[in-house]
Amino acid sequence: MLYEILLSMFTQHQVAAIGMMVSFVLTFLTLNMKFSFLPQDQGRAFAINGALSKGKLRGVGIVFVIDFILVAVLFLPLSVELIIYLGLLFLIMLSGYLDDASEKPWNEYKKGLIDFVLSVATMYTFLSQNSTKVKLMAYEFNIPYPVYFVLGVALIWVAINVTNCSDGVDGLCASLVIVTVMSFVIIFPENLGSLGTAGQLLVAVLLAYLYFNCSPSSMLMGDAGSRALGFFIALIAMKSGHPFSYLLLSLVLIIDGGLGLIKITLIRFFKLNVMSNLRTPIHDHVRKNLGWSDTQVVIRFTIMQVILSILFVAL
Repeated sequence: MLYEILLSMFTQHQVAAIGMMVSFVLTFLTLNMKFSFLPQDQGRAFAINGALSKGKLRGVGIVFVIDFILVAVLFLPLSVELIIYLGLLFLIMLSGYLDDASEKPWNEYKKGLIDFVLSVATMYTFLSQNSTKVKLMAYEFNIPYPVYFVLGVALIWVAINVTNCSDGVDGLCASLVIVTVMSFVIIFPENLGSLGTAGQLLVAVLLAYLYFNCSPSSMLMGDAGSRALGFFIALIAMKSGHPFSYLLLSLVLIIDGGLGLIKITLIRFFKLNVMSNLRTPIHDHVRKNLGWSDTQVVIRFTIMQVILSILFVAL
């Protein structure tokens, strides 16, 4: 494999750097091709500035996720565990793309069920290859298998959906994911191993995507991209051995996208409308109620997550 050949010629850090460069260039070139199978956004009637998205390419996540998988196969030491994760990542992306390309948006329950099934498959794979020992701050303990399984499924499902909900402002989702992924890579390099290098490759892919997605954007990742990114964040959170760190290292994503999920759940299942004065996702609230521009949202939310990541290191 290419990885073994390169490792005989360069250091591991150099191989990772070469992989990042290849990831960026490949993604930049393939996104420029603007494939005919990519759907066009119809605009979102109830979203702030939603009409501005009309006519843009949507679902380009299918392009950059496939690019990421190809580069990962070439530049990472392959194991059965990693191959399964890449396959599950592809399925998560594919479910999002099929929703993006559908004339009628998929039912929320259908998407939720797909997320649940793939989350269960991921946890089965993870716990067959890893222990249930986790760390929380200075404490280390074992979580019973059934409890870890349930919590892991919940983590993956939540990460997929809050990340998906945050993708509503040009450049926002990708920028926050870059900060979160790099935080895990920098803080837990030994625990993550090759998955940490995979995180670096993904960041390079997202940098190429941001070239086209910065405001005013010419293309959108769609569910194909955002759902896959959420899945990857959950995966590295568990693989780091510090799964609870997700709460702080992804806090802006959780607040931005998660409050909307809570609001909908309270209204739909409990008939409680206690968040009626809060527009969700939060990026819509700050644009509509506080008058923030799209650029201000992206920069300020990204700064907040950087500060939270630094705070995590200090704790």
